[in-house]
Amino acid sequence: MLQLSISNIVTLNTSFQSHTLMPGKIKVTGSKLLSDNWYILKKITYEYTKNDGTTEIQNREVYDRGNGATILLYNRENKTVILTRQLRIPTYLNGNESGMMIEACAGLLDQDNPEDCIRRETEEETGYKISDIEKVFEVYMSPGSVTEIIHFFIAAYTKDMKVDDGGGLEEEQENIEVLELSFDKAIQMIKSGEIKDAKTIMLLQYAQINTIFGN
Repeated sequence: MLQLSISNIVTLNTSFQSHTLMPGKIKVTGSKLLSDNWYILKKITYEYTKNDGTTEIQNREVYDRGNGATILLYNRENKTVILTRQLRIPTYLNGNESGMMIEACAGLLDQDNPEDCIRRETEEETGYKISDIEKVFEVYMSPGSVTEIIHFFIAAYTKDMKVDDGGGLEEEQENIEVLELSFDKAIQMIKSGEIKDAKTIMLLQYAQINTIFGN
């Protein structure tokens, strides 16, 4: 069994701190458009000067689809949440046999600010016209290849906020099923693998950590 004394721990901590990377200098020297069929894919060439003074020429492919917003709707009294289910072809191509994904409501900002975007998407996808919303954080979802930042929100809902059936926009070929689940069930679905969407897991765990439904 490995045993560490206090002096060992101090030494390890000091060693870690001495290897902390400082931000280097970046100079973009080239940008080549690879595709704009849907969104923008570019090959970026840049000089990266590391904190030891050496410089490297690096190339990366960067996908720009704009920024987005997502939201968890919750009903504290009934201890329920609103999620959606829809077809996601990329997951089908990578092991998801049905291609269907259970997710929190979300959408791209387009020309809107994050709050206006998520209010619009919530009504289009779920049929709920929400009032008060709270931003909890924002996240780079795949920083190694995608520029996108997602703005995360939560909002309380009640049945009288339901103004239509939702389901998404027909002209965008959306076919969205609206799900009302108990919060405990949603958490269990993370463990069972029924929910595998990152933004949805993050919002559900935020609600759990911050005891939105009480202890």
